[in-house]
Amino acid sequence: MEHREMDCSSSGALVIFFSVTSRVRFLWDPLVVMAASPPLFLLLVSLMGALAVSPVPLDLRTAAAMAAGLCNTRPTDLVFIVDSSRSVRPSEFEQVKVFLAKVIEGLDVGPDATRVGVVNYASRVKNEVSLKTHKTKAGLVKAVSKVEPLSTGTMTGLAIQFALNVAFSEAEGARIKSPGISKVAIIVTDGRPQDNVKDVAKRARDAGIELYAIGVGRVDLNTLRQIASDPLDDHVDYVESYSVIEKLTKKFQEAFCDTVADLCATGDHDCQQVCISAPGSFKCACKEGFDLQEDGKSCRACGSTATDVVFLIDGSKSVRPENFELVKKWINQIVDKMDVSENKAHVGLVQYSSTVKQEFPLGQYNNKKDVKDAVKKMAYMERGTMTGQALRFLTDTSFSPASGARPGITKVGIVFTDGRSQDYIGDAAKKAKEQGFKMYAVGVGNAVENELREIASEPTGEHYFYTADFKAMTAIANKLQINFCPEEDPCECESIVKFQKKVEDALQALTKKLEGVSKRIAALENKIV
Repeated sequence: MEHREMDCSSSGALVIFFSVTSRVRFLWDPLVVMAASPPLFLLLVSLMGALAVSPVPLDLRTAAAMAAGLCNTRPTDLVFIVDSSRSVRPSEFEQVKVFLAKVIEGLDVGPDATRVGVVNYASRVKNEVSLKTHKTKAGLVKAVSKVEPLSTGTMTGLAIQFALNVAFSEAEGARIKSPGISKVAIIVTDGRPQDNVKDVAKRARDAGIELYAIGVGRVDLNTLRQIASDPLDDHVDYVESYSVIEKLTKKFQEAFCDTVADLCATGDHDCQQVCISAPGSFKCACKEGFDLQEDGKSCRACGSTATDVVFLIDGSKSVRPENFELVKKWINQIVDKMDVSENKAHVGLVQYSSTVKQEFPLGQYNNKKDVKDAVKKMAYMERGTMTGQALRFLTDTSFSPASGARPGITKVGIVFTDGRSQDYIGDAAKKAKEQGFKMYAVGVGNAVENELREIASEPTGEHYFYTADFKAMTAIANKLQINFCPEEDPCECESIVKFQKKVEDALQALTKKLEGVSKRIAALENKIV
């Protein structure tokens, strides 16, 4: 059964991003069904009734979701504060403008809804678009496309002060401060400011302006933290280069979703498989053959059969120490879902960068606590990204009997990376799948989605995951379904066969009764004659 989901963290106003639910449909020819044997006909009808009640989320484009009206927005004054100093190349500035345009496309723009302004800065500050200037998306996007870089210094503090004094003033179209109107500024910068930002950013926050800080490349991360509102995890973002800043569009669409009408439809839930809507709430369920666990969200398949699972983790320098800690937490989230024991799931861990290091082999630890403690102790390697070399290590070493792999046991590889591989991955990825390993590929930030698909097992849609933000990895852990069960023909499922047998037995009993009734009727007819 195809199953797609998307996580949406609801925390404010401005932008809408959804998935909408779709029910299971069986496209059967009525004539074929009517011509089927009575047991088969009853079986099909029963299955239709049982499965049609399970809503399955289906991602659609943002525009379609907005039309569905699943997320309401309140009036907001939004100002983009964009660094166009000399360190920002013209081509990179064009990518920033694309990012701004895509965020604007998701807004409910209007005098009584969201008003948008754009402040451009370098050594000086230029008010490119006032909050009062454009009342439509088309006008805003056109205005953004005409903005040119100033190409001088980096006076970020001056730009924030300008926004506080001018851009958010009533003269420039800002509305009077009130609980019903949000004030939001999104700062995009790629360098260390040449002036003080800490004090002016505090004044802006104290004035009720919610500040988001996006850093690119060699930006000073401490500066971003001084600018941003609390909590910093929600208001500070970093990307390696301008070429991937567009991927943050999704993050802002999720962050600014305000009032949700259907939590299952927007993906704002932690259900691993199936989400069932309720007024203002939801409950989780599992697909056929899976059981709902004690946490009310996770699903476990086939009594957790014996499985060998190896995590292959990118520890290159682009990950950064703070994000590497998030990766370790993510690994332990997945371990929590496993039945780690001597006879069930065994876990191994490999880290790679320019070299490959086996942190611990399969079977070294036989309970969750020991596995999780060992994961927490993993030291960050840094350096390059040799994913191909790491995949060869996985196939040749990690899943070998010498490293604890058990013969005849399902083998699962979970590959995590945040960037483009510096070596060729094709042969190693192909070999892993040819040897029967079930491969999952998870990418963050600058990860190349074509490489993730090349690593992932078929169907790739169920075996590879991508997010622009390390903080969103929790959602991937919730959705990653490591199905340890062997593939099974639905027509041979034991429960269905048993059901059909019961139907056939009941029909045979009914046939016998009808035969008895027919004989009695015939006897009565003979007496009457």
